[in-house]
Amino acid sequence: MAEFDISGRMSVKTLRNHFKNTFGLDLRVYKGKQFADESATLASISDKKVEEFSCKANMQVGNFEARFKEATGITVQVAVLPDAPKEPGALVNNTYTLGEASRLFKG
Repeated sequence: MAEFDISGRMSVKTLRNHFKNTFGLDLRVYKGKQFADESATLASISDKKVEEFSCKANMQVGNFEARFKEATGITVQVAVLPDAPKEPGALVNNTYTLGEASRLFKG
């Protein structure tokens, strides 16, 4: 099963690359209403202590986004890659699992 661990020491760029390489999807990471700086660590853009957790393919997109917010204090959204053949740049439906979305939208 596709999965990886997320921690506060991880940079936004590393997180997004892991997510893209694991699921073939885009992970939009926000600091407030703006996209977070790619070079920032998750701990540096969070208002709380970042808890470590695993990102797994069997998690529903909505549950992953909620769990990420709960563990890190950071808002994320799962989206289709801009160069994907189907629905480029669209947000992924919250009812799909990460694995289903990967198979459906991976370029």
